Amino acid sequence: MNAQPVEQVVLSGPFYRGSRRLRIALVGQPNSGKSTLFHAVSSTSIDHGHLRGTDAAYQRCHVQIGMDEVELVDLPAIRSLQNLYGDDLEGLKYLLWGDSRPLISAHEGDEPPAPFSRPDILVHIVDASTLLRHLELTLELIELGLPIVMGLNMMDEARRKGVQIDVALLEKELGIPVVPMTAIKGHGIQRLFERAVQAVREKSCPLPQPSGEHIRLWGEKLHHAVDRPEIRRAFGVPQPFLIRQLKQANDYFCLELACHFPAAAASVEAIRREADARLPRPLAEEVAADYHHRAAGLFSRIAKLRHRSQTITWEDRLDALFLHPNWGLFGSLGLFALVLFVVFEVSSGIDAVTSARLAEFVSHWQPDSTAGVIGRAVADGLVGLIGIVVPYMLPLVLMLVVLEESGVMQRVAFVVDRFFHYIGLHGKVAVPFLLGLGCNVPAIAATRSVVSGRDRIVASLLITFVPCSARSAIILALGGKYLGGLGIFGIFMLNLLIIALLGKLLVRRYPDISPGIIQEIPAYALPKIRPVLHATWQRTSDILTIVTPLLVGGSIVLALLHHVGADAWINQMLTPVTVWALGLPVVLGVPILFGVLRKELSLLMIYQALGTFEVGNLLDWVQISTFLVFLMFYVPCISTFAVMLKVIGRRDALFSLALSIGVALIVSLVVRVLLEGGRLLV
Repeated sequence: MNAQPVEQVVLSGPFYRGSRRLRIALVGQPNSGKSTLFHAVSSTSIDHGHLRGTDAAYQRCHVQIGMDEVELVDLPAIRSLQNLYGDDLEGLKYLLWGDSRPLISAHEGDEPPAPFSRPDILVHIVDASTLLRHLELTLELIELGLPIVMGLNMMDEARRKGVQIDVALLEKELGIPVVPMTAIKGHGIQRLFERAVQAVREKSCPLPQPSGEHIRLWGEKLHHAVDRPEIRRAFGVPQPFLIRQLKQANDYFCLELACHFPAAAASVEAIRREADARLPRPLAEEVAADYHHRAAGLFSRIAKLRHRSQTITWEDRLDALFLHPNWGLFGSLGLFALVLFVVFEVSSGIDAVTSARLAEFVSHWQPDSTAGVIGRAVADGLVGLIGIVVPYMLPLVLMLVVLEESGVMQRVAFVVDRFFHYIGLHGKVAVPFLLGLGCNVPAIAATRSVVSGRDRIVASLLITFVPCSARSAIILALGGKYLGGLGIFGIFMLNLLIIALLGKLLVRRYPDISPGIIQEIPAYALPKIRPVLHATWQRTSDILTIVTPLLVGGSIVLALLHHVGADAWINQMLTPVTVWALGLPVVLGVPILFGVLRKELSLLMIYQALGTFEVGNLLDWVQISTFLVFLMFYVPCISTFAVMLKVIGRRDALFSLALSIGVALIVSLVVRVLLEGGRLLV
């Protein structure tokens, strides 16, 4: 056998993990979108607090970025670094000194501005559609002496306004990484944080941004006046930043200079008075005008205005449907409602020409011998396989694969992030949850690659309640025929509600903190036939190896139990569940019990137990609703339990087994009582 080549991946270090994790601070003006970005990547455990002695709130959490971990801090919004007071001044102190205090600030007390150290890098979030007013703050942040990455947020809005930005030229002018992004839609987020970690790893620094010639002389004079080792140690700030504060007569820094170094302060004051006399305007005003002039000049070089009609793309229109902050969730729900509707319509037609005809043909065979019973059971198993897999499972899985390959599924996952945060999980688990609509087995297995720790356990437990294609097929087959579209919709909405409630309870059982994870939003793509068929086959290939033997074998076991009369004994044992709790015929005990082999068996065994394919002749709509709700939450199948043993371990897998049985009994009993009560009222 020829050895397969192994792909080698080169990892570049050092890696920032554990105690060496990076601290990234999000900074920006109000309404720049930095808090939106924070919540898009944040973990479910967020530390909230206030800067010392202020009402200025910050929030922080841990985020996983590839092999690296960072502590992400969302600082209060700030418009400028000029002449700050009160809460804004405390925010500036944190950017300068973190959780330590320089000599000039020692008299303010032992408590630092924030209980965590200075950031390793700043991520400056700007509104790309109004970039000009943000560039002044960028020029000021460069003077802090920290690595900076700029996030050009709201690029979709910039395109709508006709603003075209030369990102490469902006990077060259500032000497910092610049990443186009749209935080509210998930575009560019992963790239932004990858560039931030890379900037720290490469020890990159922004390019100096010298002031205009007419005020550069006064900056040099001020530099000579305060360029002393003891002053640098006392202030602990980069020299360009200190000079800029002195040029603008910042109250805080000038007062501290006068208190600790009166001679230097007198020299600074003399230089300012001389500058005020010789310049057209006071030095402080000239400095402010210079920053505005340099920002405007930079904007004119890197930005152009185009006609609005040239900026709206079909991708923008699709994103407006799937990623809209207010309507995106409804768009996602509408999409899946459409998928279920299409599958139901298609499945009805396929079922009419396949399994329905086969079932009618097989029904004329009524053997009496053991061999004949086994033969009829094999035929019933194969008919059941065709009736479930061909009309229901294959169309649903095929449509889900098409959505994944086109990039729609990832957008749906990003939008429902808010729902999963409500539960207590990170939104990236949405992808396994959506995979669970096809099959719970690969969905639970997928949690290993996207989340870890508490999130993996809770997500795996909840995925067992996601209606896989087999359970959906049963609900569509019975519910669609006897309950109608409204009944099917109600069952699926009940499922969503129960998952949300269970999620809130399970995160309390598993309180460990998990880091935030960044979701990548790929570009839209036209699905290609070969990859779609390959992915569909991968997700349904176990039909031949697992489903078929279980269906046929289960059908044989059930038929033999009925042939020798043992099924009646099993049904009597399960009477407390079937008759007393669920209000179902006693003969449905065996289908419920053996449904754990594979959910496809349940429908087949119902037909066999009731002796007819016309279930509505023996069960009313309340009984059918109760039974479908029970199957929705009852143990998915043995295959699901087996993969849970590998993913989350024996203890939690057994807990999942008990949880599903308990939830199925309680919810179906409540549904039965409510429906019976409603029927009496009507």
